[in-house]
Amino acid sequence: MANSPQAKKRARQNLRRYEINKARRSRIRTFLRKVEEAIASGDKEAASEALRAAQPELMRGVTKGVVKKNTAARKMSRLSARVKAIG
Repeated sequence: MANSPQAKKRARQNLRRYEINKARRSRIRTFLRKVEEAIASGDKEAASEALRAAQPELMRGVTKGVVKKNTAARKMSRLSARVKAIG
């Protein structure tokens, strides 16, 4: 348990950041899931549209420190390759 005032403040800040990061990560996953579903349905137009919507969301996660840069690049690369392969 935190005893000093600084440690107590840190604990509060950590909880707040945890909630924000959790929401952001969830939002990113939702966008990626939409791309996955569009790929699974075989609709190239919908998949490319979902991919265009997911890209800035994923990059915002990188900027905010929720996702590592290379992880985001890898996800985008793999998804775009799969979208391209449709049809």
